[in-house]
Amino acid sequence: MTFADDSLVRLVSTDRFSATIAPGWDIMGNANGGYLLAIAARAGSEAAGGRIPVSITAHFLAPGRPGPVSIDTRVEKKGRRFTTVSATMADESRPVLAMLGSFADRDADLNPASRIEATPPEMPPPEDCVLLEPTETFPPPFMGKVELRLHPEDAEMTSGIPRFRGWFRLRNQEAIDSFGLLVAVDAFPPTIFAAQMPVGWTPTLELTAHLRGIPEPGWLRCEFTTRFISGGYLEEDGEIWDSSDRLVAQSRQLALLPK
Repeated sequence: MTFADDSLVRLVSTDRFSATIAPGWDIMGNANGGYLLAIAARAGSEAAGGRIPVSITAHFLAPGRPGPVSIDTRVEKKGRRFTTVSATMADESRPVLAMLGSFADRDADLNPASRIEATPPEMPPPEDCVLLEPTETFPPPFMGKVELRLHPEDAEMTSGIPRFRGWFRLRNQEAIDSFGLLVAVDAFPPTIFAAQMPVGWTPTLELTAHLRGIPEPGWLRCEFTTRFISGGYLEEDGEIWDSSDRLVAQSRQLALLPK
């Protein structure tokens, strides 16, 4: 099954969609947050008339586990350039995720001006980086759905620097669209794993992604960093660059420190 198959949504009634959280996208039984957000975003896109996500935020309310879910959507505002949609994903017993997103036409007429004051992270080619293979614990089963190759300096997780750099693509080399980017922004190990601090479950409270464009075919070059670990929380800032060295996504998430 492809990512597109595993994140498919179906219209059930006005503003309500159904989907199935597929097995294998999990970290110790709980579905990856980016994968859950991609499902909700597909429902939001359908509610927005096929527009694609530009800025999207999710608050995670409970772990998502394999099985059927429903997504209730609401168009908050439909404008000429953007449609804003809220959505709630729930399983048979409880809400799992709340989403708010802005959606735009794929060929939106935007200002072409640009000024980029950053560059993709310097990394060896993918074949010289460290492939994470799935296990029942760490690396998790989710790594069987994506191909993640970490920078050799980060792969040992002993640098003391809360940072991960690496290459990303789907395992079957399926083309990555806006929804695939939502998986990419949440695919890497938590940055605290490399910070030489207590390691454990680091649940995400909130994840925001800004989607700048559809990637060119090929590997995505990624970097995730943390500057502030305090008060029981940490932030992770992500940058995603495509094979043409174009920034295609940014992200920030707030996560809980392990107890």
